[in-house]
Amino acid sequence: MPKRAVVFDAYGTLFDVGAATRRAAAAPGRERLAEHEGELSRLWREKQIGYSWWRAVTGDYASFWQVTRDALDHALAATGLDGDAALRDALLTLYWELAAYPEVPAVLAALRAADRRTAILSNGSPDMLAAAVEAAGLADTLDHVLSVDEVGTFKPDPRVYAMVEHHLGQPPAEVLFVSANGWDAAAAAGYGFPTLWVNRAGAPRERLPHAPSHEAPDLTAVPGLAAA
Repeated sequence: MPKRAVVFDAYGTLFDVGAATRRAAAAPGRERLAEHEGELSRLWREKQIGYSWWRAVTGDYASFWQVTRDALDHALAATGLDGDAALRDALLTLYWELAAYPEVPAVLAALRAADRRTAILSNGSPDMLAAAVEAAGLADTLDHVLSVDEVGTFKPDPRVYAMVEHHLGQPPAEVLFVSANGWDAAAAAGYGFPTLWVNRAGAPRERLPHAPSHEAPDLTAVPGLAAA
């Protein structure tokens, strides 16, 4: 039997989705943004996920970059920060350079040292993911970077999770799926993956038909779970 592979969600799991607003708010002259940074970051992420679900259900697919821009425009309007084109441009530019969480490089290096195949499976557009992976210096530790663009829909559509077996050649039972999004972890578990929910915020479990196999506050448990 081949060694268990590890597949990661990208945004919120490997890459810190709050980094763009924090970096923008720290710039000189951005005091108004700093006042609303937390709310803006939260709304941007909520709408980004919500709009992707809406497009998955309706079949009205658009790239994740379009979804990200639409979500930001809503969040800026909701916080009274719309109308500042320079701010909008800065936030969108920073989204292509999101920082990886601190433990990510060491975890991926440990998986590489253990000769385990690794992949990203993300709603992100291919160009967004390529830029994020490059900016974080993770390219040498990932075997595959898979985007939903290939199937034209978003998680939690089962066609997205089916991409893992298609590209890695291993059935779900032989792949550890890792996500910081509770709904994503639940959907992956329902598809048949052993699943780790990275519960960074200490949130309660989602009330959904399926539940992740494991839960941890960060990614440091991944190498051990992959070897189990």
